[in-house]
Order: sequence, then structure tokens, then C-alpha cells
Amino acid sequence: MKQKGKKSINTGVIGIASTGTGYVTAAGFDADILIEPHFLNTALNGDEVEFAVFPQTSKEKITGEITRIVRRAKAEFVGTVDKGKEGALCFVVPDDKKMYTDILIPPAEAKNIHNNVKVLVQITRWNDPRKNPEGRIVRVLGNKGDNDVEMESIVLEKGFQMGFSQTVEREAEALEKRSKPIPHEEIATRRDFRNITTFTIDPEDAKDFDDALSFKVISDDVFEIGVHIADVSHYVRERSALDEEAIRRGVSMYLVDRTIPMLPEVLSNDMCSLNPREDKLTFSAVMTMTGDGHIKNVWLGRTIINSNKRFAYEDAQKVLDEKTGEHHEELHRLNILAKLLRKKRMEGGAVDFEKEEVKFKLDAKGKPVSIEEKPILDAHKLIEEFMILANREVATYLSRNIKRINKGASIYRTHDVPKEDAVRELLFFLRMMGHEIITEGKSISSKELNGIFKKIKGAPEESLVKTVAMRSMAKAIYSIKNIGHYGLALEHYTHFTSPIRRYADILVHRILQKHLDGGHLSKQEGAWYHSVAEALSRREVDAADAERSSIAYKQVEYMMERIGSVYEGVISGITNWGVYVEESRTKASGMVKFKDMKDDMYLFNKETYSLVGKKTKKKYSIGDVVNIKIVGGDLERKTLDYIFV
Repeated sequence: MKQKGKKSINTGVIGIASTGTGYVTAAGFDADILIEPHFLNTALNGDEVEFAVFPQTSKEKITGEITRIVRRAKAEFVGTVDKGKEGALCFVVPDDKKMYTDILIPPAEAKNIHNNVKVLVQITRWNDPRKNPEGRIVRVLGNKGDNDVEMESIVLEKGFQMGFSQTVEREAEALEKRSKPIPHEEIATRRDFRNITTFTIDPEDAKDFDDALSFKVISDDVFEIGVHIADVSHYVRERSALDEEAIRRGVSMYLVDRTIPMLPEVLSNDMCSLNPREDKLTFSAVMTMTGDGHIKNVWLGRTIINSNKRFAYEDAQKVLDEKTGEHHEELHRLNILAKLLRKKRMEGGAVDFEKEEVKFKLDAKGKPVSIEEKPILDAHKLIEEFMILANREVATYLSRNIKRINKGASIYRTHDVPKEDAVRELLFFLRMMGHEIITEGKSISSKELNGIFKKIKGAPEESLVKTVAMRSMAKAIYSIKNIGHYGLALEHYTHFTSPIRRYADILVHRILQKHLDGGHLSKQEGAWYHSVAEALSRREVDAADAERSSIAYKQVEYMMERIGSVYEGVISGITNWGVYVEESRTKASGMVKFKDMKDDMYLFNKETYSLVGKKTKKKYSIGDVVNIKIVGGDLERKTLDYIFV
């Protein structure tokens, strides 16, 4: 039933909640427009849509109806074949929780498709919202539950591909043949760092090395630190097949058991990778620094290096701890400088979002045999600080040069201040956790947040509080408009240090070289960079979602092998239907359903987001440490069932 008295037609982008309700974000509206399921008119998550707004009072949410689909965000979905008991009809049940309808496969298409297999399906027709969309099977992926099938399903669902086309592979192979050895003419145009102590520090299982550090003593208290970045833009030229593929992918994707690279391995693991004891072309930010962390001079430009050593983070940390080993003097000095840089950032208003993550040990078939917290080492922080420094200095140079010549644009990594409603929700949550913050104005300061983080360091609720705080923040995005970076408290920031795995960094390299050569982006180029920046921000979100999905899958897979076991956890959320609990060691999230809480009748207090037993007065609140038993789970939905014990 349609409501009467609709206003003018508007356009926006719709997001779909797991409940099937839509929310349209549109210019000119202070809040999202609520679209009830029966007014979606076949709109799917991420679609660009036309919508009409219904009349409402000032106290009501803005509601409306989708009138037309302007552009589909996607037409292909991964799902499981369901032929039902009789096999008369064939549907594909999508993996995507925001896809609220199954897809009907016509009999001719479904004839040779088996039940319970995973497939990639394309929607071919959907004119009537009262009926299921029709589709065709693009690819049969394999049996549900198979590790390789499930991982590929995650990749495809987010619009990525496992491999590369023959055209892209051939271009990469031809490029390798042309580029080895490095021509003397190319070396002559670059600043030579091959005789300066240089090394990489990366994860133990890394195969692509984006960055290296060089260290040179200038005098007793003056040092030259080079941040050397793989010169991917030298090899990947604009409008080539490699470039087009890198734009489409946007980023490399890191699942639990595999990497889906942005570039073919011949580039990412060989030609561009800063492998030890090999001459490599780099783009560098070279800082002359004093012992107290003061930067006297910055040089930016193309270089050539030959890394002396490849460190894993653990190896570098051992050198730092034991104060002996290869390059211990250089590592020691860099670590001191990194701590000074970090201290200055924090004093300048940066937010300490440092949060421990989990790491998996897998068997030969990809099944997790252990899940442990990933430690945060000084070696991690050392690399992080110098990468932040290089990114800051490149962004500062570009911003100031653009302002000086009053021409052109660049790509920045921006992070807006938190929205007022997000701040309110965060403050409410913190109060529920026993942390009262009195804010000045409508925002929350980094000093106040860091104070809370310091207070809860090492406490059971630390991970939960930091997760909620991070979710309340605006998302960092790529933009040609420089509004600064709230989280890092920097006026100028960009991404320059990871061009093997981020296309944005390749673009920044090209822009930087153009400015170093005395040029700038034209107005037409600036418009193109704007559209690409928006697309890259979306791909980054897609990749992050896929990575989280693979982690959740492996957590559930691990825990379902341990049904009946008892663990300690922290209550992370309370709803009308149950209590969410995050297991302390594995960080595996599950739910204790109300129907399984049989010791009492529990009442949900919306004011305090807590449960109170009617008879026993027993109380469950967010942040409480509890004991839970695993009683079940659903690997396909990536959910776990707990009970309190």
C-alpha cells in the first residue's frame, strides 16, 4: 500500500540492513531516509536510486519509497543452491546478509546443478518486487564447506577475482623481460642509496616488500633516514592492462589463508618487491633528523637501493631486546626516534586506536588448529611511525606546492571528525561501562579518548571499548579535498608507502613526480582523480569486509570443533533477542539467546542496556566478564551459539 502526498523525486544511494529495511543517503538531507521493505521496489544494497519522500511530522523519521533504480551496485551474487524437497524449483540462497531475497533459477538453467553447491549467480530479470528475481548460474564453485570454495566465495561476493586475465598476465611477463637488468640509463637519473645500510621489516609470511628503511649517521646527533618505497609507477604505466586491472581491484586483499594481490605476483613478489641483496627502483622520502626527532630537511625523489637484510618483525624485535645482532645500532637509534615521533603525535592530538588482533595457525587443509592474539611489538610501531612520517611529508609537500602555484589537485587520506549522533552513542556506551566524559561542544577530544584507553589498558573490556570507539568514528577515505586527518591529528596526510597493495599510492607517486618535474594536474585530470578516489574508498571497504568475513569463518570453524568447551568472554552487546559475547582469547563472537537463559526470567532495560533477573535480580551488563559454553554454530552464516555457565 502506497502512501499519498509524496514530495519531489530525489536521488541517493541505498544501504540495506540485515532486517531488510533500507536507508538512503542523499544530498540535501541531514538524516538518512528510511525505506520500509515493502517500499524498496527491488532496490538492493549500494544501488543508486530515485526516491520519493512521504510527509511526516518533525518528530518522525524521514520515510519514503524507491521509485526507480538508477544504477545497480552489483548484479552477481554468491550463494548456495537450494532445490527444496521435491526439486521442482531451484533457488540460490545468497551469502550476503544484506541480500534480502533468494534468486530463482529457471528450470532449463537448473537442470544439471546439484543441491547444496556454492555458485556465482547473475540476476537477469527482476521487474516485479512481489516475485523473486530470476538469474543464471555463471560459475559452479564447488561443495559448501570446502575451504577453497568458501574462501573464493568471500572473494567473489565482494567483486574481486582470484586470478588475473591472460592479457594482464602476458603484459606482466613481457614487462619483466624488458626490465631486467635495470638499464644504466635509468640508474643514472636516480639518487643512489645502494651503499647505505638499508633493510626491510615485514610479517614473517610476507612475500611482497613495499618499504625499506635506510640509516646514515651525518654527525654525532644528526641522522639521515630514508623511507624507500617500491617504485611501482615506474613499471605500471597509465592506461595499460595492468593499470586498468589495478584500478578495478583497488587494493590487495588479505584473507586468513591467502592473499588476493592487486598486481600479478611477477610484479608484487619479484620486480617491485624490495627483496634483499637485489638492486631495486624506489621512490623515497629522505629525512635529515636530529636525535630529539626534529626534522631539519626532507628530500623527495626517485632512488635505487639494495637492501642488506630482510627482517621479520619478531627478528627485529629480538635484536632490539637483546641489543645485539645484525644492524642493532641502526635499529636501536630508529626505535628511539620512532618513540619520539609517536610521543609528539600523541601530544599533538592523535588517537591511540592500537588494538590487538588474532592470528591463526592452519593445517594443510586450511583448518585452524590454534588462534592466538597477535602481539604488538616495538618493531611494528617503529615501521608504523616512519611510514606515517613519510606519508605526512609527501602530503605536506603536495599541499603546499599546490597552494603556492594555485593549480592542480592531489589525493589525500582524510579522516573527518565524528558526527554528533555518533559521539552521543559513544558517550552513552562509555557511561554504561562506568566511564563518564564531560565533553566541550559536540565532539570528543583525542585527549579524552586516550585517557579512557589508558585507564582500561590490559582490562578484559579493552578490546570491546576500542572497537566501539573506532566504529563511532568517521571512516577514513581518499579525497582530492584536504580536510586533514582527525585520528592522526595531522593537517596533511596521504598514502605513499604501499603501492604494491594500494592503487591510491600509485596515483600519489604519479602526482608527486609531476610536481617534482614542475607540473600539476589539469582540471580534467583532477575530475578523474576525484572519481577514482571515491571508487578506491569503496573498494577498500569491500576488501576489509572480505577480510573480516574470512576471520569470522575461521573463528566459527575453530570453535565448532570445541562444542561443549567452556571459555571466558566479555559481553559486547545486549538486544531484545539475546546477549552477544566475545570470547577473550580467540575474539570469536557469539550469542546467548534469551530462550537459553533458563535460570530466571530476564527483563531488558533499554535505559542501561542491561538484563536483570526478575526473581534473582542477577544482572548482565555490557563489559561484564562471563563464562560461556559453546553449544552450536552455523558455519555458513558465521554465527556461534553460547550459553552462560
